[in-house]
Amino acid sequence: MRELVTVQVGEFANFVGSHFWNFQDELIGLAADPLGDAVFKNQHLNMDVLYRSGETQQGVLTYTPRLVSVGFKGSVSARGTLYNDDVDTPSDTVTWRGSVATHYTEPCKKNLFLQSLSEEEQENLVDGKNSGRGEIEDKDIIECLESDVTFWTDFSKVHYHPQSLYQFVGSWVDAQEFDNYGIGKESFSWSLQGEDIDERLRFFVEECDHIQGFQFIVDDSGGFSAVAGDFLESVADEYSNTPVLLYSVRSPSSSNVLRENKKQIISRDLHDAISFARLSSFCQLYVPVGLPSLNRSKAATHLCIDDQKPYHCSAVYAAALHSIGLPFRMEAQGPTTDSCYVSGAVHVNDMVRMLAGQGRQNMVAILDVAMPAPTLLEKHLGQSLLGSLQPLTPEVKEDAEDLLALESMTAHGVFESGGDRASVSELKDQISAAYEGETVRPMLCHLSAAQCPLPVPLPFPSIFGNLVGQHGQLLATPISGVSTRGSLDVYSIPMAARLRSSNAVLPFIERRLTNLLRHGVQGSSATPLLRSWGFGREELEDMGESLSKMVLALNPHSLSSSDSD
Repeated sequence: MRELVTVQVGEFANFVGSHFWNFQDELIGLAADPLGDAVFKNQHLNMDVLYRSGETQQGVLTYTPRLVSVGFKGSVSARGTLYNDDVDTPSDTVTWRGSVATHYTEPCKKNLFLQSLSEEEQENLVDGKNSGRGEIEDKDIIECLESDVTFWTDFSKVHYHPQSLYQFVGSWVDAQEFDNYGIGKESFSWSLQGEDIDERLRFFVEECDHIQGFQFIVDDSGGFSAVAGDFLESVADEYSNTPVLLYSVRSPSSSNVLRENKKQIISRDLHDAISFARLSSFCQLYVPVGLPSLNRSKAATHLCIDDQKPYHCSAVYAAALHSIGLPFRMEAQGPTTDSCYVSGAVHVNDMVRMLAGQGRQNMVAILDVAMPAPTLLEKHLGQSLLGSLQPLTPEVKEDAEDLLALESMTAHGVFESGGDRASVSELKDQISAAYEGETVRPMLCHLSAAQCPLPVPLPFPSIFGNLVGQHGQLLATPISGVSTRGSLDVYSIPMAARLRSSNAVLPFIERRLTNLLRHGVQGSSATPLLRSWGFGREELEDMGESLSKMVLALNPHSLSSSDSD
């Protein structure tokens, strides 16, 4: 087995992670359900790649994510309920005889969803079995989540190991003002506080037999970018031979911040440039995820997204990350043999070598998604399955023709025209034929396929449109009387996701390079700001050189044009 360790840094990253782990928890539950759909019983996915087995001090067996999460203190205890070993109980030993001031904060009240989970746990303890959610109705839970999600823990149904959650505690920073690289650098000292996070990561890594890589999900829109940069630097030093796949995620609300003056605009542009330069220097594959408006994007053709709700947007991004990561845990039958349930298993290092280790060696990949994926052999609204893939990566060039593009695509749970799920071999044949029919084909495309669709767990938001059927089929006519559908109406959906190394990502890189050179290297007005962030001219010039090499790899003609400028 080749284990994968997941790291989530920042609030929106934890929103994405919460949905991601809800998907995994649902898959585990459906596989064990004697009355469940057979497609979930034959997943042929090795969940041990993402999870670890353990045991509490009371002898209770546990199965928890191999995860380190860094963020602000949420709405529930970071300890969860699995490992209640009472270490927080005050000691009877008196070590201080001076005056004592006690500051007490009322604990956040659990919402209906979390209350229902507590009821289930209590019933399991008393009866040894799950008899339902008591008096709390599922429809009331859905309404509660749609109207009142503040923290990522508000909709998390997963138990975490005590070592997993590192939370910033205290009133020393306003989460809304934790919005740039400098405040992160100022508020968190890695030399003083980083060892605790390092130890948590080390706990999970040392349990691994053969770790295949790290999967970082980073909210790089604010101060957590600085924290993640220090964390990644530490990982690069200690685990230099272990590849890092990094998803930088942003909510639409982070892109729509009102900026009152030129100084704030420059600060934001520099933050984006430095964040990208710093984070990309410590990973092997960098995937930007987060559109300025997901609701108005082509990726949301069959979805109803409220851009102001991180709970909504993060669900889509988590679904795409789940799909693109399936090959990392597919149970391969052998080096040349595929099973009838999965095909195209790869490890993180294989993916890195495929997309960033050959050709132009571009390490910045675009993430595309089709959610839900259309039926094979049909064109829904004039689009084939390949045509339905739309970018979740911002600032990419549309319809870019790139003969040197490299792609890795995963499709799972897709239906054939007769209404049954397509077999893995049929799925591969049809997609391969579709690629052959393209006028401009990528230089390389690796295809992974699985029969198991994406399950839709109860806390998933009601974001499906009225053309999405019970199992994610795209219907010919809308369902009357409803505008949106959720987990009580849609049980699973077919998915397709793709990572591509293409010159279509050039605008994303060029914008950051231009802003770094204009405001950081060549300009002087932002020098005091950058100095307060801990960056001198030499470091900025090194960053500029690194970004210039990225641009040059994708556009060799850029060198002559920049010289003439």
